[in-house]
Amino acid sequence: MSELTQVLRHVLPVDDPNVLVGHATGDDAAVYRIAEDRALVVTTDFFTPIVDDPFDFGRIAAANALSDIYAMGARPLFALNLVGFPRKLLSEGLLEEIIRGGGEIAREAGIAILGGHSIDDAEPKYGLVVVGEVDPGRMVTNAAAKPGDVIVLTKPIGSGIIATAIKKDEAPSDVIDAAVENMATLNREAAEAMVAAGAHAGTDVTGFGLLGHLHSMLVASGVAADVHSSAVPLLPGARDLAEAGHVPGGTKRNLQDLEASLHFAGDVPEVTRTLLADAQTSGGMLIVIEAERLDPLLAELSGKTPVAAVIGEVVEGVAGRIRVD
Repeated sequence: MSELTQVLRHVLPVDDPNVLVGHATGDDAAVYRIAEDRALVVTTDFFTPIVDDPFDFGRIAAANALSDIYAMGARPLFALNLVGFPRKLLSEGLLEEIIRGGGEIAREAGIAILGGHSIDDAEPKYGLVVVGEVDPGRMVTNAAAKPGDVIVLTKPIGSGIIATAIKKDEAPSDVIDAAVENMATLNREAAEAMVAAGAHAGTDVTGFGLLGHLHSMLVASGVAADVHSSAVPLLPGARDLAEAGHVPGGTKRNLQDLEASLHFAGDVPEVTRTLLADAQTSGGMLIVIEAERLDPLLAELSGKTPVAAVIGEVVEGVAGRIRVD
């Protein structure tokens, strides 16, 4: 996160009144107004395989890319494939399965993949460019959290740790299956519930981990938060695998980058601290909503998302500070 922040310092500032969301707040997607009641929402995401099955890899990568559209409270319109793949393996049928997996998730989201771009690459990579739309008056950003708001998470965490164990062939099959289905689950219903309930702010949980994405939201909003670690749901097997040492480098960097902003209670175990910073792929939504609207939100989420866990509160304090008990 810290290295990326240094790089983004050199992105030129934007002076266009139609740019509703740019790079300045580190939000999930760019938003550009094209009419009074309509704005385009555009994002892209791609990465290397995190599971062995190419079809599942395609599903996860597509769901992950679409998540940034949903995090803005927007509706996806169409997508483009982004592919890096070794030419010498084209005859193996692996790329076809990756693209088929991405296509299945796109169909589930109700959109078409209209084309894309590919390059010869020694290490496979796959993802999407996604274009969506939103009414600017109903757009959800990461910059409007307020003291007294409640924080809700819609998927369990731990996928980064499980993916690391998969690479070492040390993840049980039932743990893999649960993680794959979790990552391939669209955040569509979570986003619809977030908008319907009138949430103040939202974001999805991906590479910077739960604490990292929460931190970005708090900084953009100028507030702090309290997180209750015992309320954060975990994927099956994630804690055991973390205790066995299957911790990705990105997770360790997340903790290091946030060190100055995190205040852990003394009884929070080291493994829990690691899990809260675990670098996720296609994680759930972090929804921030005023306490009076919490029950309607939970009712909207019930049975539609993997979990609907109340994990903390937004409080006054130094922007970005997170206290974990």
